[in-house]
Amino acid sequence: MSEVHEAGTASAADGRTPLVVALDRAGTGMLPLVGGKAVNLGVMTAAGLRVPDGVCVTTEAYRQVTREARFAALAEKLSAVPPGDTGALSELAGEIRDAVLGAPVPRAVTEALTAAYRGLGSDVPVAVRSSATAEDLPSASFAGQQDTYLNVVGEDAVLDAVRHCWASLWTDRAVAYRATNGIDNRSVRLAVVVQRMAGARVAGVMFTADPVSGRRHWVTVDAAPGLGEAVVSGAVNPDHFVVDTTEDRVVERRLGDKRLAVRPLSGGGTEHVEPTDPDTAAHACLDTGELRRLVALGRDVERLFGGPQDVEWTLDTEGRFWLTQSRPVTTLYPLPVTNARGDEEIRAYFCYSMVWQGIQGPVTPVGLSALRLVASGMARLAGLRVPDPYAGPAAYAESGGRMFLDITTAVRGAGGRAALPGLLKMVDHQTAELVGELFDDPRFAVTDPSRAGLVRRLGRIALRAGVPLRVAEAVVRPAAARDRAARVGARQAERFVLPETAGAGQRLDTVRRILLEGIPALFPRMVPIPAVGGAALGIALKRLGEEVTEEEGLALLRGLPHNVTTEMDLELWRLAVRIREEPGTVRLLGDFSHDELLRSYREGTLPSALQRGLTAFLDRFGHRAVAEIDLGAPRWADAPEHLFGVLAGYLSSPAGASSPESQFADGAKLAERTAGELVARARAHGRLSAAVVGFGIRRARQLLGLREITKFYSVLLVARARRELLLVGEHLVAAGRLDAVEDVCFLDLREVGEALAGTVVRDRIERRREEYVREGRRRHVPRMLLSDGTEPALAAGEDGTLRGAPASPGSVTGPVRLVYDPVGVSLRPGEILVAPSTDPGWTPLFLTAGGVVLETGGVNSHGAVVAREYGIPAVVGVPGVLSALSEGQTVTVNGTAGSVSAEERQSPEPVAPGGSAASAVPTGRTAEGRGRHV
Repeated sequence: MSEVHEAGTASAADGRTPLVVALDRAGTGMLPLVGGKAVNLGVMTAAGLRVPDGVCVTTEAYRQVTREARFAALAEKLSAVPPGDTGALSELAGEIRDAVLGAPVPRAVTEALTAAYRGLGSDVPVAVRSSATAEDLPSASFAGQQDTYLNVVGEDAVLDAVRHCWASLWTDRAVAYRATNGIDNRSVRLAVVVQRMAGARVAGVMFTADPVSGRRHWVTVDAAPGLGEAVVSGAVNPDHFVVDTTEDRVVERRLGDKRLAVRPLSGGGTEHVEPTDPDTAAHACLDTGELRRLVALGRDVERLFGGPQDVEWTLDTEGRFWLTQSRPVTTLYPLPVTNARGDEEIRAYFCYSMVWQGIQGPVTPVGLSALRLVASGMARLAGLRVPDPYAGPAAYAESGGRMFLDITTAVRGAGGRAALPGLLKMVDHQTAELVGELFDDPRFAVTDPSRAGLVRRLGRIALRAGVPLRVAEAVVRPAAARDRAARVGARQAERFVLPETAGAGQRLDTVRRILLEGIPALFPRMVPIPAVGGAALGIALKRLGEEVTEEEGLALLRGLPHNVTTEMDLELWRLAVRIREEPGTVRLLGDFSHDELLRSYREGTLPSALQRGLTAFLDRFGHRAVAEIDLGAPRWADAPEHLFGVLAGYLSSPAGASSPESQFADGAKLAERTAGELVARARAHGRLSAAVVGFGIRRARQLLGLREITKFYSVLLVARARRELLLVGEHLVAAGRLDAVEDVCFLDLREVGEALAGTVVRDRIERRREEYVREGRRRHVPRMLLSDGTEPALAAGEDGTLRGAPASPGSVTGPVRLVYDPVGVSLRPGEILVAPSTDPGWTPLFLTAGGVVLETGGVNSHGAVVAREYGIPAVVGVPGVLSALSEGQTVTVNGTAGSVSAEERQSPEPVAPGGSAASAVPTGRTAEGRGRHV
């Protein structure tokens, strides 16, 4: 061994920061110096796993090569380019690559690298691999983003390969990947691994969890003769194996053609050769024993790193496996953390925060903590035991910063099977279908065949909460029931008002009581009222049977009165109408940024109509927000800039266009006409039938609008709790325990109490903020997830038409507007709003939308209800719609048939992560500005 290997490092001239580090010295604390790949190789080496020996040229060497000011200037320019501007990213990346390749390498770096290479042997063949500081991390693997050079021989060749690895930090693909994942190009550095080549009879890639199905107990292996580059690059169809480790069984064995192999050349470099044996394709690269050994090795690596791994490996001529790389599998959705009993049986979860509440993104840590308390309060109302309310009830689970519910017990019970599909279909028919498919899975066979227990429990809950009296009042005196619901909500809000002199501990206790007692108490007092309306409509439609169409049933729900969310949207529209009369104000909304408008609003200097009108709106609706069930989410009263974008969108409607108010009124008239026709149709079967149908429709229209009132007052209480929480945050900042008030949103409520008691909590905040931002970039969240990692999915349709649930009848053609986050978005009239899901905070955008398409949702979800009331064609629960459609693409939304038909896909325009494209409206929009309605 050389001096480098014996000492473990070769240092820079200053003697402090090493230029080269031996791989067996590269530990987890050296990530900034050696990068992710080298750290992982070092960890495996230290654990006794077989890894080819080598060294790492550290990021200090890269820093010395790129320390000229021009590199920092280019990186600065690159950081200012939006992620979607691929042309500018590519151009700047090319400039930096050329600069790296042309930069002189300091003598100290050359000498350290040469000495390290000599230490491996005389002209020994090595692999030269990039190891970036933002690579092979739990959050982003960066697989294949930088370059690798195999079978490099000789000092000059190694130095040249290292230089090209440095330059590959700035490949177009690497720069785009970092931009998409929100990693600052100014912060990344590159180390380079120089590692002895392991002789490879066979090589390939192993995933210790199935990356397609998500099953954590399936290991997938791709193998081919020769070096693993053939498999990694996709140059060959490899042998493919899937092994179920719970049963030690090969689930799938598919032989590839193996038409070529990558082999090392004696003087350096590689060649692609075709097999000389014509029977090569007929024989597997690995026999059963070798496959079993490799899978066991993969499990060792997974245990070492604490999660599923993507492992590159080789098998030499002596039958020894070598590990050449391991990185985390970052594409798997994390398994839910649950309170259910810790046995090994399979369990099923559905994503409550997305499916039921319409929140695609993550919930803040304090928001999840709040949801646990609310869930505990609801469980206690149901008579269930909750040992620790801060942990949530047994059915509560979390994954990826989102709330899931464990529905295993319900799926295995006859009562749950009877109730679940119908309940879920109201909010997302795709989830309902997925749950229905679980009924045929023998792992979820019925263990409780009786429905009596569920009926008795529900009956006891209803009696204890006084539900029968509320139901009777709703049936007999609907107006009185509506008034009572409003009084209940107002009284609950008044219960938790504290004096300004209250202490921080008292405020935190009030937050706890609001969540554990105040919000749960609303549900039994309010939910039965719209439920009576739904039941009444169901009875009426059942009486009519086949004499009523689905479109007529949806028409009865148009223009429903007493919907507080609709009232909110229309009040904002009326403000826009008033503003339109002041041309200067209209120009102001178009010319100034949202930040400038917000500053003027807080200073009270906006034009009077806008200043007074927005103040009046926020006085009534300021507690609402996007993702409003999240205690950590800012309320509109805190951050009203979102509303400026909405108002600007309203003002872009052409003069004389049909207003939402008139559309709402037209919808109500259509519902009245439809009701009259259905009653007349029922009269043919007798006066009793006509009376039943008429009464059912009347009660439905009198009561169903109140479906939003529980959410309205629940969110009002969340806003009250948030106010008290932020005051606690102010106290912690004043005491020097937090740096900023908003930091309190990245603690859970128990930790807030610990901080008040003096516990240091700062170290948790930044890590959680980073996790929250990272999860916010996740574009796919499973509706359902099994505890083995499987994501149940429905079979795709055969034709190119996208299908979901019909939510609001009618047909419209217009350009797609993809929106992941509505904040700051100004929707142009006639655009088709395509979104993951929506909650009430999104619905102001509906007033200018030509149509609505949601990836998640059901006929009674927030988006569907509002779309119907405004007469906007809508289809909800359309799986994969966000990836199937592109920005500006013309589509036809048929809200009657539940279909979305797209014209030929066009090149998408740049879209910033978490937002929507800022582009002109493409062709396909009519002069009327709201698309082509039928």
